[in-house]
Formats: sequence, C-alpha cells, structure tokens
Amino acid sequence: MSATLEKLIATRIRQDVQGMHAYAIQDSKGMVKLDAMENPHRLPPALQKELGERLAAVALNRYPGARIDDLRTALARHARLPEGFDLMLGNGSDELIALLALACDVPGASILAPLPGFVMYEMSARLQGLKFVGVDLTPDFELDEKAMLDAIALHQPAIVYLAYPNNPTANLWNDATIEKIVEAAPGLVVIDEAYQPFASRSYLDRVTKHEHVLLMRTMSKFGLAGVRIGYMMGPAALVAQVDKVRPPYNISVLNAEAALFALEHEDVFAGQATELKRERALLQSALKEMGLKSWPSDANMILVRVPDAARSFEGMKARKVLVKNVSRMHPLLAGCLRLTVGTADENTQMLAALQSTL
Repeated sequence: MSATLEKLIATRIRQDVQGMHAYAIQDSKGMVKLDAMENPHRLPPALQKELGERLAAVALNRYPGARIDDLRTALARHARLPEGFDLMLGNGSDELIALLALACDVPGASILAPLPGFVMYEMSARLQGLKFVGVDLTPDFELDEKAMLDAIALHQPAIVYLAYPNNPTANLWNDATIEKIVEAAPGLVVIDEAYQPFASRSYLDRVTKHEHVLLMRTMSKFGLAGVRIGYMMGPAALVAQVDKVRPPYNISVLNAEAALFALEHEDVFAGQATELKRERALLQSALKEMGLKSWPSDANMILVRVPDAARSFEGMKARKVLVKNVSRMHPLLAGCLRLTVGTADENTQMLAALQSTL
C-alpha cells in the first residue's frame, strides 16, 4: 500500500470501520459445503430448463417495476399475510436489518439482541452509529428472562431482535418469555424467522396482537440463497415508514422472476424441507451415538460441542468437509461447531470426517 493510499484510508474512512472485521465467507471450492445453512438441493432438471426460459424472457433493459408487486403479492399469499399488514422486500434479510437501523436512528437509540446470535444485528447497529446491547443467553442457550427485561428497562432500545429459531444455536425459545419481552419493549420488536421452513412453530399466529412487532423471513433457507430475497411483515402503517428508506430498485428483475417461479413450485421446496428435517433427526441420533453433546434444533443446522473445536474443524476441512467453527464467537460457544444439514450422502461424509478427528 502506498503512503498516499494509506493516508487516504486513515483520514477519509471512519475509524470504527477501519477497526472492524468484514463478514467472513469461507473458501468452499472443492468442499462438501456445510457451513452456511444452505439448502443442498437444486431444482430438478426439468424445472431448471423452464426457469432458464423464463429468465431469458425478462426485460433486462428496464428497471424493476410491476413484477416486483407480483412478487409481493405471491409472498403475501405464501406467508399468509394477516389483514391490515403489509410486506416489504429486501436484498436478503441483511438489507432489511440495515434499513431498520437506518430508519430507527433517532438520538440516543440502541439496538438490543441476545448473544450468541446473528452477527448482522450488531454489525448493522454499529455501522449506523447506534449503540448495540448484547444480552447473554443462559448456558443451555435459553433466553435469560430477567437479564433481557432488565436490559430493556435500562437501555429502552429502539429495536429488539429475537431470532426464532436462533442462529447459531438453532433452538426456539420459550414463548412465555418472548411475550414478556415483547410487552416490555418500548420500541420495535423484530422476530426473525429465517429458518421457518424447518421450525415446528411460528410467531405468525401471535403477531397481530401487537402493533410494534415485525416478522422477518427470507427465501434463502426456502432454497434460494443465491437469489437474495428477504421480506418483512408488519402493520401497514409501520412498514410504510420503514419502507421509505429502502432504495427504489433494491430487488433485481432476475431475482424477482426466480422467486416467483419458486413460489409457483413451492411443493418441491416443501418436500426438500421435509427431507432435511428427516436428515436432521438422523444426524442428531448419530452425534449422540458418538458421545457428543448437541442441542435441539428447529433449523437446518445443529450446534455440537466437541473436545477440540479447532482440531475437528481443521481435520474435517482436510477431508474436504467444510463446517463452521463458532467456538470463538462467544464464551458460551466454547468447543462448538455448527453443522449444516445436507443431503444423506453429504451427512454421511460429514459424520465420517468428524469421527476421524475425535
């Protein structure tokens, strides 16, 4: 780096940004990729061909227009959008999280979330210059009700995030505790249901009881991680305010068309989710037989504690199986790996690779 460029960065890039670590994406070339909670199944060949023909006909010379409204309508039907609610689209959930921080950046605002949790809640807050308040979970990864309520009373956060189920712990929290937090929150509460296709419960049947609760989902875990479609539902008047900070053309016409196509064939993706839930149960049984501690999962991932996380991670990587070493993300995650549920063959390879490191 030249002295000129070094000076430019030092004087024109925010100091806090210079001190941050970028979101890390592991190199997965040639690997059995089980590190990012992706659906391992691709579209059947016949549907691939049909989708290709659909995308070829898209008017790439035009900005996104009415087709985006078609996608909003299709998602509203798919998600069973309650009456009086509206739906906002984002370029993945990440953009929605960033836009919420932007919209709620009032003087003295803070954002609160349990830890360990999805790193983008904190990152978006800090990038927007907001205070982030993290509240530790209990050692068994449940919400610490008293600590959460005390932190809400003290900090009066503009936004409280509750991932349902949580990442990376994969569990659904106690519903009575969630309701106490929702009732105590002075600002917005965002229920993040990114892993809803694999969960045994949803907050959808309760969301209409509260005017300050938003429900956020993504099509990434549905099976379209590469398409980058997130969506957020809430009372129409509230969603309309947040939507004002959204860039006008944040969803590409290609992504919108691919998402519409997928929703027309949602039975295919529902079948894939059913298979992955079945594989999840088999993985949990196998981990127990190996003498390892894993936690209940309502997502397409499993958190497991191993004797030496670094050794197991590197050993599995050497055997061309890539998982996520989360052991240094938070003290409660010491010794833990996060395993994405893959196909039957991928899971067999993953278990064999893990067994060889123990």
